[in-house]
Amino acid sequence: MPVLLLAVFVMPISISGTAIALPSIADDLGSSPTGLQWIVNAFNATFAVFTLFWGVFSDRLGYRRTFTIGIATIVVASLLSAVASSLGMLVVARALAGVGGAAVFTGAAAILSNAYAGPARTRAFAFFGTTIGLGLALGPTISGALVSAAGWRGIFVAYAVVLVAPLVGAAVLPHVRHDDVRRRLIDVSLLRNPRFLGYALVPVAAAVGYVTMLSYLPVALSAIHGMSAGTAGLFMLPMTIPVLLGPAIAARLVDRHERVTPMTMMYASLGSMVLGDLGLLLLGPDIGLAWLVLPLILLGFGFGFPIGLVDGEALASVAPHLSGTAAGVVNFLRLGSEAIVVGLYAAAITALIGARIPDAATADRVAAGGSGNAAAYADALHPVVVVMAVVVVAMTVLIAVLDRAARRPERRVGMPGAADCAPAT
Repeated sequence: MPVLLLAVFVMPISISGTAIALPSIADDLGSSPTGLQWIVNAFNATFAVFTLFWGVFSDRLGYRRTFTIGIATIVVASLLSAVASSLGMLVVARALAGVGGAAVFTGAAAILSNAYAGPARTRAFAFFGTTIGLGLALGPTISGALVSAAGWRGIFVAYAVVLVAPLVGAAVLPHVRHDDVRRRLIDVSLLRNPRFLGYALVPVAAAVGYVTMLSYLPVALSAIHGMSAGTAGLFMLPMTIPVLLGPAIAARLVDRHERVTPMTMMYASLGSMVLGDLGLLLLGPDIGLAWLVLPLILLGFGFGFPIGLVDGEALASVAPHLSGTAAGVVNFLRLGSEAIVVGLYAAAITALIGARIPDAATADRVAAGGSGNAAAYADALHPVVVVMAVVVVAMTVLIAVLDRAARRPERRVGMPGAADCAPAT
């Protein structure tokens, strides 16, 4: 398990770390809003698309082989990122890293799902989620320190160096492969399974409510309060440390209290995200930063509670030989939604700032985190976070409908994998 977890640890750091380096990258390679957005979006977009590819083919190739290919790909992509001489080259390198990241996540989740069962599976995925949370919690701080000490290129060199250990250690992982996999791109019965689909949509809501701000809150802090990358990384700890604590707390509550089900924790997380998003209305040039601590904590726990738990429950609701495909679908929805909503957030902020600042060059600089027009950035941010909260509420209602459908005995009969695994509630 340590081999899996070390590789998984690097994935969220590569997302949050790249975002916090954007102002430094803009100073070095140019402040084109589209180019800077795609440095973040390219990783998410290819990660999302290739989770479907790796999800299907990992069931045939073997999960250890898929995991190993993913690590090797990220090492190469990280080194290319470190030597990038233009925004275009950096975007291509981050896109390649996303291809590798999809293989790492798919292989790791499928190995855990097949290696453990029952309470042991819950604990294994709690470790999985805690590791992701640790990466998210430390990502901005580590990356901010690296940017301050070694420049933005240093963060990509660090990714490559850290991943050498799991690349070598992958040889000790169990080799799991299913030779009876049906030859189709996606088993569409997964999407007819309301239990699986309900859990799989939780990360979509989290993409809207949390990941957008994880990616661009450092930029907002730079634009509104003139924070450096290192200071912004430290300020985000109330938003990221709960992501480290949340998975273990959720797993413990589910294991020890019969009335607390995995879906109970999903609703708690979604409610926390709504309140946290609305709390970001307090982010402005004339409001003390201390008022943001509670909203950031709510966002952190809102995102942290379901991590790992949602993956374990989603994969437990399908047959074992579809573990890779199921992991691929979950991560496709997770990263696909992140790529879309992060892009929409950036586009909305850029457009709203452009409407408030007539000079295009100045507007682009402010949208990239430049100081001097704090009120314009704050005025653009506030309507966006309200829309984010409304969307999360709508997603919560949809997830509740699917949960209710999954509880109907007539729908549960014949559910894919119902005979092969215990239903998760």
